[in-house]
Amino acid sequence: MSNPATTAAADNRSPPPRWLLKFFTRAHVLLNRITGGRRFNAFGGDEVCFVTMTGAKSGRTRTIPLMYVPHGEGVLLVGSQGGAPRHPVWYHNLVAHPDITVRHRRQVMKLRARLAHAEEKAALWPICDAHYAPYAQYRQRTTRDIPIFVCEPR
Repeated sequence: MSNPATTAAADNRSPPPRWLLKFFTRAHVLLNRITGGRRFNAFGGDEVCFVTMTGAKSGRTRTIPLMYVPHGEGVLLVGSQGGAPRHPVWYHNLVAHPDITVRHRRQVMKLRARLAHAEEKAALWPICDAHYAPYAQYRQRTTRDIPIFVCEPR
């Protein structure tokens, strides 16, 4: 039987250091590319997609794995960063350059990202939570309004 105090502490722990996230992100993308998209399509048993975007400051092309949340003919991208107090860096990339490419397994989609309005988010959170349950914990972990990007075909 688990100790409720230990469980509560585990639910409120800090996200991993940024350097560690960067390392695993780059390794994940590389391994997925090496296998031609046939492997490394999940993280902890949950599906991921690979989002290629343009850097807001650098203008460089970046590809990162994010949790796969299908929605209509596109996807929803959640800027949770594990409930960290700040938006993930990629949030600024999508705001500055909303045209992205999303690859899920071997399907490639050319999409345009837009921030969901506050009134939309009430209907979108249950969809996000159904695809990745920890999002609910992340919302409890931060006072930040976690952004959801609605990504639709261009």
